[in-house]
Amino acid sequence: MTPETRRQALRRMKIISGQVQALEKQIEDDRYCMDVLDLSLSIQKALRSLDGLVIEGHLRTHVIEMMTGGEEERAISELLRLYRV
Repeated sequence: MTPETRRQALRRMKIISGQVQALEKQIEDDRYCMDVLDLSLSIQKALRSLDGLVIEGHLRTHVIEMMTGGEEERAISELLRLYRV
């Protein structure tokens, strides 16, 4: 992971952490279900965004290194593992 990607990922994680704490408080306070669901869906979207950032960083660094270093199968296997159910 590049230093810039790491910085962005940590920033997003701090935001997500705050959202998770807020979600926990909503549940403790027995907030309206739709409010809880709205925040939960926002957290899931933020996590998908974080995943995208990390995947992009992986492609731009490690995958390129593997492909140029003769480890094509390893690179392919890692990426396929992400998308298999």
